[in-house]
Amino acid sequence: MANVKTAVSIDKSLFEQAESIAREMKVSRSSLFALALQDFIRHHQNEELLRRINEAYEDLPDADEQERVGKMRRKQRRVVEGQW
Repeated sequence: MANVKTAVSIDKSLFEQAESIAREMKVSRSSLFALALQDFIRHHQNEELLRRINEAYEDLPDADEQERVGKMRRKQRRVVEGQW
């Protein structure tokens, strides 16, 4: 994988905190920033996936689906009755 150099401006206090954490983790600042960015991207992707899942499930089941679910639950109760 090719590396790309970039310049980023951040607050001095944030830089100092990053510097301290990088030393503590025994990694370079570049590695720390790359790890942080990877984590941020993963979090963003998870948020997007959750939004899409919620969007897919936001429509409530219609009457037929509710009836079918009720029948399945009753059947499941009869199947497991007395097992626990």
